[in-house]
Amino acid sequence: MNILHVDSGIFVEQSVSRKLSADVVAQLKASNQNARVTHVDLIQAPLGHLTAEELLAEEKPHFDKYVSQLQEADVLVIGAPMYNFTIPSQLKAWIDRVLQAGVTFQYTEQGPEGLLKGKKAIIASGRGGVYSTGDLTALDHQESYLKHALAFIGITDVEVVRAEGMNMGDEAREQGFKNAAEQIEQL
Repeated sequence: MNILHVDSGIFVEQSVSRKLSADVVAQLKASNQNARVTHVDLIQAPLGHLTAEELLAEEKPHFDKYVSQLQEADVLVIGAPMYNFTIPSQLKAWIDRVLQAGVTFQYTEQGPEGLLKGKKAIIASGRGGVYSTGDLTALDHQESYLKHALAFIGITDVEVVRAEGMNMGDEAREQGFKNAAEQIEQL
């Protein structure tokens, strides 16, 4: 099993999504002793925002590197915190490089078709508030965006490990971690 582990939480030591993604990877490795892990840390080794020059260049080392890692992966684990109702811009910069026409998806007469079928993705989601239920669900542009972007390239087997309510007091934080731990055990 090849695991691609992508982290994007800016609070490296205190990041909820980083803790969850590390726990997910540990669980996957425990059930598959031969698992190989490639870790991409978008904060420690940041990508800039996509530029026209980079997109139009003949040589695209970042594109090639990240697409190759994704193509080789059986399982993709994304540590994705919610910042201002969506994903960190660092994660968006990575997505901008791996969603490539003719490489990870293609246009057909029936519409776009993802080319990375047969892979599994696990989103390790950290959220300060509660957006999975209640009045704030319409503001979730984090998990919903990631699911749509992954489906666009053919990754439709997506599971979410979620710890939310992290900034709503000690009791809510503890419950959020407990819920996420139970989800991770079931992987």
